[in-house]
Formats: sequence, structure tokens, C-alpha cells
Amino acid sequence: AAPPGPPVYVDLAYLPGSWSARTVDEEFFRRVRSLCYVVSGDDHLKEGVLRPLLDALLSGKHQWGIDIQVTLIPTFDSLVMHEWYQETHDRQQELGITVLGSNSTVAMQDETFPACKVEF
Repeated sequence: AAPPGPPVYVDLAYLPGSWSARTVDEEFFRRVRSLCYVVSGDDHLKEGVLRPLLDALLSGKHQWGIDIQVTLIPTFDSLVMHEWYQETHDRQQELGITVLGSNSTVAMQDETFPACKVEF
């Protein structure tokens, strides 16, 4: 258990991938308050822990007690993410959570990849 203390406010937080994603729970989101959370890691390990991580965001954000808009930025396409989005959309709106989706691509040198722009 983490020692008691004030929350930490940041503009952007990358959520851990693979097995480390299991460490992200409701307490994490209560303590690490970010304007944007990036969910990265398109692998089979992430799929197994993605739903609990997303549910923890909803539970943790509910505890904030202040109205701060939060943007969730997934860097990969996932059936789990789509299901969570559909099932919890009303709750996301109540809590001020926006899930960013983009069909934009960026071409650099010989590579093309999906991208989105976030401004603060």
C-alpha cells in the first residue's frame, strides 16, 4: 500500500504495458491525476489486463471530487477497448473522460503510422 499523501498532477502520463499494467489500479488513478493518459502496448499480455485498467480509471477518477477533463489516448486498436467504450460511454461522459480515436496517419521517411495531435 502506498503511504498517504496528496495526489500528483501531470499533463501526460504513459500507462505501463505488458505485465506492469497489472500495477495500475484504482489507487493509481486516485494518486496520479493527468490531463491525458496514454495506453500503449499492442500485445496479448495487455489485452488480458486492459479491461481492469480501464475500469480502474473510471473508479479512480470518480474519487477526484473536482471537475477536470481527462483524455484517454489508446495507441492501438483493441476489441476490449471498443467493448469498454461502448459499455461505459455514459459513465465516461459523467466523469469528463474523452477517449481519443484517430484515423490520421503520419508519413516520415519510408514509414507511415497512425498518429494524433494533443495540445495543452
